[in-house]
Amino acid sequence: MKKWILMLLAALLTMGLVACGSDKTSSDAKGKTVGDSVNYKIIGIDPGAGLMKASAKAIKDYGLDDWTLVEGSSAAMTAALKKAYDKKEPIIVTGWTPHWMFAKFDLKYLEDPKGSFGKDETIHTIARNGLEKDLPEAFKVIDQFHWTPDDMGVVMNGIEDGDQPEDAAAKWVKDNADKVAEWTKGAKKGSGEKVTLGYVAWDSEIASTNVLGKVLTDMGYKVTLRQVEAGPMWTGIADGSLDASVAAWLPSTHADYYKKYKGKFQDLGENLAGTKLGLVVPTYMDVNSIEDLK
Repeated sequence: MKKWILMLLAALLTMGLVACGSDKTSSDAKGKTVGDSVNYKIIGIDPGAGLMKASAKAIKDYGLDDWTLVEGSSAAMTAALKKAYDKKEPIIVTGWTPHWMFAKFDLKYLEDPKGSFGKDETIHTIARNGLEKDLPEAFKVIDQFHWTPDDMGVVMNGIEDGDQPEDAAAKWVKDNADKVAEWTKGAKKGSGEKVTLGYVAWDSEIASTNVLGKVLTDMGYKVTLRQVEAGPMWTGIADGSLDASVAAWLPSTHADYYKKYKGKFQDLGENLAGTKLGLVVPTYMDVNSIEDLK
């Protein structure tokens, strides 16, 4: 009897030790979840941006009920990213290409198997109705404006490195005379006529608008660059208070505005192809898909 009790106690002790070891292994293997590591926050940009709408859709599509999409600005987002990156801390941000942060930091897009962010987009040029009749030569330059993500990246990197946007734009224009000649081909110079370009405060749009503004200024026009939110930008084109914008992201990001003001503006087509939207993390984070966030 005594021997049987000793065997039972030994068995129970063994089971207890295994259980303890199992708990420790399980805890170590799990560690902190991705959500825990970033306090279940995704750092976003301007609340009216189409990227924020797509990000909110992703949160819903993937059932990320515990997550919060933090509103802010492009500058605040990149500042938070830099702070976390310098310390090798986890962070998830809303991102887009082209953007200087992909050249500055080692980043990756999270896979989006549900397609919440839609297909890759292009950036279009839009103009107010009547611009072609009122300012045909300026209209021609605006219509012929087009460049690549690499071109844009040079200007964005210059701005990030400390140049004023107008200075970075002027340098690019000076260094790319052949490309500028394509935009101004067949267009006569102006005589001080006013041209107002609207843009949203994205690094990409700051770059493109300043470059086009510089070219038009060199052509003899008095150019005003007006920074606004996406909604007022489209409204300004539709009501004629803005002449043109090279900052229309289509077909998804600005889809609502395109539909709302259809017929009240001219779509001059794409000025840049090769864009992308999504959730972005540093490559040192062990997460590859939005699904992993759950």
